Amino acid sequence: MTRSLQAVAYTRPSVLESAAGGHRLGLETSRGATPTGFQDHPRFFTGFLTSPQVAAAALLAVADVAAARYYQQQLLASLDPVVTGNGDRLRFESFSGCGGVYARLDVLEPGLDGGEVGHGTTNVDVNNPLREALSRLGSDDPLHLRVGPDELAVTTLGGPVVEKKVPLPDRWLRGFAEAQVIAAGFDLRAELPAAEAVRFLRSLPRGGGRGASRGAQWVVPTGRVLRPTTRPVPGAVCLPGPERLVALQRVLRHATALRVYGPPAAGAAALASAWEVELPGMRLTLTLSPEAARGFSGEGGVLEALCTDEAAEDAELISVLLAWEPRIDVGALAASSGLTAERVRAALTRLGTSGRVGYDTAEAAYFHRELPYDADRVERHNPRLRSARGLVAAGAVSLDGSLGTVTAEDGHVHRVRDDGGTLSCSCLWWAKYRGGRGPCKHALAVRMVRRGADAGTGGISAPGEQDCTTIDSEPSGTSIDGGA
Repeated sequence: MTRSLQAVAYTRPSVLESAAGGHRLGLETSRGATPTGFQDHPRFFTGFLTSPQVAAAALLAVADVAAARYYQQQLLASLDPVVTGNGDRLRFESFSGCGGVYARLDVLEPGLDGGEVGHGTTNVDVNNPLREALSRLGSDDPLHLRVGPDELAVTTLGGPVVEKKVPLPDRWLRGFAEAQVIAAGFDLRAELPAAEAVRFLRSLPRGGGRGASRGAQWVVPTGRVLRPTTRPVPGAVCLPGPERLVALQRVLRHATALRVYGPPAAGAAALASAWEVELPGMRLTLTLSPEAARGFSGEGGVLEALCTDEAAEDAELISVLLAWEPRIDVGALAASSGLTAERVRAALTRLGTSGRVGYDTAEAAYFHRELPYDADRVERHNPRLRSARGLVAAGAVSLDGSLGTVTAEDGHVHRVRDDGGTLSCSCLWWAKYRGGRGPCKHALAVRMVRRGADAGTGGISAPGEQDCTTIDSEPSGTSIDGGA
């Protein structure tokens, strides 16, 4: 698995300082995207947090996920969270080093006071001294928040004085995208009041030995409580690797409700789910991959959107119309672009693969953000997509009505059948996952040929092409990715 070395630079470290009558929290930003273009250190907010202790605990929870590996725990990760200003709220996002847990803190309008929220996305420095200071914040004295450099730093510093270089695996970028696509298929499954939310979350395991996981569990809502069940009965929600919700422990005493989101239970296969703790003026959400050893990057939810030239053109059009909205209105985009709602959703999925949109389960809507990474690599280095384009380029695909035949390099012949738009394949990948982790490379190749796709278009580099600064292999034993 390829990875690059991501350089993140700040004017100075983020810090929590005591001030007359309260505290000042300065969160330093790196280079990021804004409505006026890229800026080295954009500023998104200067004002007060209405619930300081809650905000401190929630920020620490997001930082916990950014620094964690819930699988192969002996390998450390340290990727700074991402902050987005959406005009009416601040969003702090992180992704675990193992690629299986996505965290987001939404600080909403009631949680902010005394300042306008800007627009844009960048990394935010959360260093160890800051974490220690936030964990010691013991009062709800006024807390002034600054996201971005103050005027003094802007005028007196000639360049960045703090620089971090961290590995950025391709699977991490793909996982960030896949988590949004999967969450878009979730519905609200359960809602618990504060007391029951605290009781349930405190009953969960906090993890065991290195790489240990208790596997997937199932819970079913009964009235206003969640009860364990031994199998995925109708209405049940999957809790895959319950120890991965440990970051929520930081905010339990402030919780006012717990909401659970997920897809309908189907069969015995483990499923992803999202767990949202409502807090005063904010929401903290953790989205879990179907298994602790199975990162989001192999789920394949974005592959259908990536393999069409039509979606690429639509995404380019839709991207021009985005304006850092906290809630993207698909209907309004369809009217503005002249596209159907279905094509707009496909375009948003494709934009998600480059980090340009996220998905908010609480509002069942996409939101605009721009991840501060070379996220185009997600598309260029997706193994199944690259393999499928290689098959098309080699002329390995032939069509006969609803049947597609793919002849692999080793001479093996795979049959791909089209059943009302759903493709199935005779390969081992399909036999193992039955479409549960997206289409296989043979089905993708057939789809491309049917749509008249050309293997040399769509922005995908040829096999073996790299666009990274420092490349090496991902350590063995990391989260499982799809590669068929």
